[in-house]
Amino acid sequence: MKPTAQGPSAAAPVLAADTAIAPPIPSGDQIIRAGKRHWARWLGSLISLAVLVAALSQWQQLDFATLRTLLPTSFAFWIAFVVYYMLGPVSEWLIFRRLWQLPPAGIVPLLRKKVSNELVLGYLGEVYFYSWARRHGNLTAAPFGAIKDVAILSAMAGNAITLVMMAVGFPLLYGLADGLDLDLSQRTLAFSVAFMAVSSIMVLALRRRVLSLPRDELVFVLAMHSIRIVAGAGVLALMWHLALPQVGLVWWVLLSLLRQLVTRLPFVANKDVVFASMAIFFVGGETMIPALMALVAGLVLVMHLAVAAGTGIYALVEKEGES
Repeated sequence: MKPTAQGPSAAAPVLAADTAIAPPIPSGDQIIRAGKRHWARWLGSLISLAVLVAALSQWQQLDFATLRTLLPTSFAFWIAFVVYYMLGPVSEWLIFRRLWQLPPAGIVPLLRKKVSNELVLGYLGEVYFYSWARRHGNLTAAPFGAIKDVAILSAMAGNAITLVMMAVGFPLLYGLADGLDLDLSQRTLAFSVAFMAVSSIMVLALRRRVLSLPRDELVFVLAMHSIRIVAGAGVLALMWHLALPQVGLVWWVLLSLLRQLVTRLPFVANKDVVFASMAIFFVGGETMIPALMALVAGLVLVMHLAVAAGTGIYALVEKEGES
């Protein structure tokens, strides 16, 4: 009687079937990374929903009939407007391109970051961009430090430029405020300057604890923000000049610098009213200046709505591709 073959050859099919059915057990690191991506995806979706709601509410407030009557026909104006709108996202793309090797498609979340900050809540865009970076872990393992540093240096660059402008133009600003009877007292200006100076000095003193990027990267980021702020003031002045060419460009440049100065002062109330009064004083036209400000604000809002819709569609397509 021959022995029955019950050795390895008989057991092998059972083992192979068991191996095919049993799923691989994920490691602890894989579970943590999957959980973080899932959390970041939900956070990004919530912020996108908030942007959509804010965009729809702002859309209802637009006076399209008035906007159509104010629209300039100059092609140069529209080029300047696109440049003005894209300065922030493009400069940040250049920054994160250097820090993370951000691909060209990275301009989309940066545009959405801009809309989130300006339509919903300041610095909400940084939260959205962080959630986007977490979902794209191939860019960087720890995006928080870089995003934090870029935001802090943006504020520092704005403070530094404002302080320089205050040092140069304080007599003019205070004289205008006094002559036009504006709500802009010497004490308010002093508190604003002191706050910006102290906050910037504290960041510099504690930079090793507050900032995490290497020195060369910090210098690059600060330089890019400074260029963006100065270029933005220049392009805005050009837009105003192209819309109202009867006013000299030099006056618009001065007004753009004054706008940068007034809007950056933290303790100044009714900043739009203060700036509008100064603009009317310089170039005249009590109806012309408010109309121009309303035109630019309306065009920026329309651009926000278009970007919110476009980037929202892109995000849906991207999610479908990931799934």
